[in-house]
Amino acid sequence: MQQTLIHNIKTIFGIIQNSSTKIKRGAEMAVLESLDNAWILIENGNIKGFGSENSKPEINNQCKLIDANQGYVIPAFVDSHTHIVFAKSREEEFVMRIKGKSYEEIAEAGGGILNSAKRLQEMSEDELFAQAMHRLNEVIKFGTGAIEIKSGYGLTVDDELKMLRVIKRISNESPITVKATFLGAHAFPTKYKQNRQGYINEIIHVMLPQIAEQQLATYMDVFCDKGFFSVEETEQLLIAAKLYGLKPKIHGNELGYTGGVQVAVKHHAISVDHLEYTGNEEIECLLNSETIPVALPNCSFFLGIPYAPLRKMIDAGLPVCLASDYNPGSSPNGRMGFVISLACTQMKLTPEEAINAATINAAAALELSDTHGSITVGKVGNVIITEAMPSLAYLPYRFGNNTIAKVIINGSEIK
Repeated sequence: MQQTLIHNIKTIFGIIQNSSTKIKRGAEMAVLESLDNAWILIENGNIKGFGSENSKPEINNQCKLIDANQGYVIPAFVDSHTHIVFAKSREEEFVMRIKGKSYEEIAEAGGGILNSAKRLQEMSEDELFAQAMHRLNEVIKFGTGAIEIKSGYGLTVDDELKMLRVIKRISNESPITVKATFLGAHAFPTKYKQNRQGYINEIIHVMLPQIAEQQLATYMDVFCDKGFFSVEETEQLLIAAKLYGLKPKIHGNELGYTGGVQVAVKHHAISVDHLEYTGNEEIECLLNSETIPVALPNCSFFLGIPYAPLRKMIDAGLPVCLASDYNPGSSPNGRMGFVISLACTQMKLTPEEAINAATINAAAALELSDTHGSITVGKVGNVIITEAMPSLAYLPYRFGNNTIAKVIINGSEIK
């Protein structure tokens, strides 16, 4: 039996005593349950118990003791939307945007997703794996305790399968839980620009059967937006994916009011992500569904596009989730602490709402509510210990600074 006792904790935040709580909606998001002067016991990788310092359990000499040094403890972050398997950075496009080029103009000039696809097609599986593992270890160091990784930079049968094999290998070797999403419908390859249905047929009849047979993904995502896949094309793909057991997720409403939310809800998508363009109609649609809205503020910050209206969505009673969108073109940063800072400064979430959006609600967006996202007896022992700080608000307030002292994954400190 392996035991770890974290003690001398100033406050534990993110406690959920009732294990039936899977997600927080609306006003519930402002509540972050806490316990002062506390300890947490992790046994065989899972949370065994927690309590006040004066009730600290007796331990034997085999138990690892971690001193929190009066820091806070919060659940490790869950990042439900990333693209961390990619070949090369795209800083040249960053300069193009500085000079006034739009996202769509860069894509039309052969940049964007097609640029990443060309580079990935030239890179070996082993090189992709090594680079992606480096990025994964980087985000774990900054507090991520579960993650989703998408394909979508292959855009050919062989290269989409290559990406998904890399993600599966990462999942097998990673200390944290990894969920795989097939995003072959990320963009139309150049050879199919005049034959969109031809590429859709290739996804449906060639890619999906092999992905299902090799058990390479849990989810199917589609970029349903202006200049990418239409609502009708998205529906074709989601219907086919369901036949192969892949659950739907949607990139939607990043570039306009394009029906991404409505098609996500119609097909019972687990989540719809981006949502920079979300109005009353989209909010009402989401309120009548179980589809989780996921915002990606890093993307808005980096591209200079609108932020998803999370304040309005929470006030309407929705649950909302935050994710990093770590990718080489629009969010070359997977640090969830910065995502939380942006949510507070640009989207007007309170620190409590932002942390709930990046923990318990983010776990729901990956169907991990039973195991991740809160300090709950029986859940995995994935927690963050912060430096000593005056209040919880100090964490997003000190944006750009690493206020994390230790990251504990499955009860073990990540060095």
